[in-house]
Amino acid sequence: MSKKLCCPECFDDRWLRSDFFPMLDPKYGKCDFCGTADVPLVNPVALATEFESLVNVYEPDPNGRTLVEWMKEDWKIFPDDKLDVVHASQLLAEIFDDGNIVRRTFSPSSIFASTELVRWETLRDEMMYKNRWFLKQAIDQDQLRGLLSFLVEKNVPKQWYRARIRVNDSAFTIDQMGAPPKHLTSHGRANPAGIPYLYLGSRPETAIAEIRPHTGEIACVADFIIPGIQVVDLRDPRRFVSPLAIQITDQIGRLRAELPLLERLGEELTRPVLPQRAAIDYIPSQYLCEFIKHEGYDGVLYRSSVSDGINLALFDPTKATGGGVSLYNVTKVSVRVDTA
Repeated sequence: MSKKLCCPECFDDRWLRSDFFPMLDPKYGKCDFCGTADVPLVNPVALATEFESLVNVYEPDPNGRTLVEWMKEDWKIFPDDKLDVVHASQLLAEIFDDGNIVRRTFSPSSIFASTELVRWETLRDEMMYKNRWFLKQAIDQDQLRGLLSFLVEKNVPKQWYRARIRVNDSAFTIDQMGAPPKHLTSHGRANPAGIPYLYLGSRPETAIAEIRPHTGEIACVADFIIPGIQVVDLRDPRRFVSPLAIQITDQIGRLRAELPLLERLGEELTRPVLPQRAAIDYIPSQYLCEFIKHEGYDGVLYRSSVSDGINLALFDPTKATGGGVSLYNVTKVSVRVDTA
């Protein structure tokens, strides 16, 4: 039995941290691997069964990569800010009580493959440029439904913000800070024209950045409370999903093959879109959000393309309760450019 103990901070797997560790009756102290103090500690070999199902997704390959490298890239299980490759390898060796396993090289098993990303790209092209309502290219809705179930977030923050630029020196009231009426609703990342959703940011700065203000303008920012919703989180699928919670090698292997599709779907909601292209370029993300709404979820979480915050597209604006409205001076707008 290993004398070294590990802690939840050694891992970036949500299920392992929040559900599995508490079941192991841990003691508390300083972690021997990541150095975090006053944390729950367990013997690494207690995690062997869960990791074994994951390791079986990979097969020995002299031209491959180490298991730690695959786990960091495919699942982001070992957080870079806590464990580098060397320390993560030491931990994995302790989990399996086998120092050789972390020295060998592997590749993903060839029996797990997916064509869903290609099908999505074909469907995307058809929706945008060929057919809009009666589509010839079909995506496997059962498969998509199952994949999205891995990204369900129930512990959504209750506090959110929406911004509008002040006009005519008059601040908007809270009644004017919600979603626009349907007859004034234009195309959005998540909503088609005429179907209002409520777009919110996790911080006032995020909400302001999303409306692309100019220096010197005044932003009206309203705070909203949204209790008890269930959304799909498309910000970082590789970090969000938990292969260790599945514990069935075939299912983990299929999920790994579909991760590029989930990442692509997240990109649909984040990619910058020129205003003159919005009516066309937003169609794929609108289709995706319509499917998510049809499955009974309340909204979608996605990365902001203009700030470090989080965005929420809420399908039913009536689920948000407005509070107060604050004014912010836009003192600086940053622009970053790359060579075309």
